[in-house]
Amino acid sequence: MTSSRPTAAARPGSVSLRRRGPVLERAILDAALEQLSTVGWGGLTMEGVAAGARTGKAAVYRRWPSKADLVADALRAGLPELEDAPDHGGIREDLYDVCRRVRDAMLSEPGLALRSVLHQCDVNTAERFQAVIVGGMIEPSIALFREVISRGVARGEVRGDAMSGMVLDVIPAMMMYRSKVCGSEWPDDEIAQMIDQVMVPIFRA
Repeated sequence: MTSSRPTAAARPGSVSLRRRGPVLERAILDAALEQLSTVGWGGLTMEGVAAGARTGKAAVYRRWPSKADLVADALRAGLPELEDAPDHGGIREDLYDVCRRVRDAMLSEPGLALRSVLHQCDVNTAERFQAVIVGGMIEPSIALFREVISRGVARGEVRGDAMSGMVLDVIPAMMMYRSKVCGSEWPDDEIAQMIDQVMVPIFRA
């Protein structure tokens, strides 16, 4: 009589324990992002990440000797890429589209993970993630704003000196400040108000 009892190879979790290389690393990074977005920086543990990835704690420590190393790589791998800048034929519509994309990236699981780092880390720890934050979120966002603003200049609806670094920083700075300090999730109407009341008057030719 053939037993219906599952063999060791078929038992739940046994396949995941034998994962190797990029497959296992991706599972660990995904588990770290999930932990950050739910329990935050303070609640994330290497043991919890290992459990989420269905692997052993040693497999995590072999690749990332510290929690900060793991989180930096998880953020770097997980932050969504911001696509090419839109061209709706007007600066207001273009800015509205870009701001919504940035908002959606901030509210994605990697974005929530990034926000937990910004909100909960002390100054010294936060500095560890500065390059990840700048390279993964700030610089791509500013590149999109720069492109739509330059189109506005070419169309004659935006003044020529609006491409300065200070002006380009305004929208990302406002979104980060209101997200971090005020807890805003930037609904569409707030994005429209920011563009109409702040940015369009700044850009007006």
